[in-house]
Amino acid sequence: MKHVLSALGVAACTLVFCTACVGSSSPSGSAGSTASKTSASGTTTSAPATGTTAGTGTSASTGSTSTGSGGSGTATGNGNGGFGSSGVSTCLTRYLNGTVSGEQGTAGSIYVNIVFKNLDNKPCTMYGYPGVSLGAGTPVQQVGQPAGRNPQVSPKLVTLQPGGHAYAILQIGDAANWPPPTCQPVPTTYLQVYPPNTSNLLYVAYDSTGCKGDVVTLHVEAVQPGTGS
Repeated sequence: MKHVLSALGVAACTLVFCTACVGSSSPSGSAGSTASKTSASGTTTSAPATGTTAGTGTSASTGSTSTGSGGSGTATGNGNGGFGSSGVSTCLTRYLNGTVSGEQGTAGSIYVNIVFKNLDNKPCTMYGYPGVSLGAGTPVQQVGQPAGRNPQVSPKLVTLQPGGHAYAILQIGDAANWPPPTCQPVPTTYLQVYPPNTSNLLYVAYDSTGCKGDVVTLHVEAVQPGTGS
C-alpha cells in the first residue's frame, strides 16, 4: 500500500512540474514573437527614412543633393554651402570674383563672357545658369527685366579649383531694337550677377543701356569651365 501511495505522489508531482513548464514557456514564446515583429518594423521604418533624406539632398550629414531638380534647372541645395553631386561645396559669392571679357558685337546684340574666379583655397562647384540683370545708380538698383535663359549650352557640373575659372555667355540686346516708349532706355553701369545656386549678388562693372520696360533684353547661357577666351 505504501508503494502505491508513493507512486501516486511521484506522478502528481511530475504532473504539476510539467504544467508549470508549459505555462512558463508560453509567455516566453510570445515575447520572442513580439521582439521579432519590432525588429522587422524598425527596419521597414528606417530604410525609407534614410532613402528619403538622401534623395532630397536636405540632410547635412549626407552632404548630397539631387542634381538638376527644381524649377530653376539648377542643382538643389540652399545655394550657400550646399553640396554638388561630386561632394564639393557650391561656390559662395564671397569667394568669387566676377569680370567681363570677350566682348563681341553682332547685328542687334553684344555678347560678353561673365567670368567667375574661385578665390578660395579649396575647390567649389557651379551648375546651371547665373541670374543676371543690368544695374545703375548709388546704391545700385536693377534696371529692367532679368536675363532669360538660352539653352544653347546644356547645364553641367563645373568644378573650380583654387584660382580656377568658369564663365557664362551673356547676350545683351541693343535697346534700339525696341521703340523708345516700349524700351524706356536707361544708361547702366553694372551687371548684377547671382552665381548659380546662390542668393548674394556680385556687382560687375559694365557700361550698357537697359530698358525699363517689360522687354527682356538679356539672355544668358549655363556656366562652362574656363574663361571663354
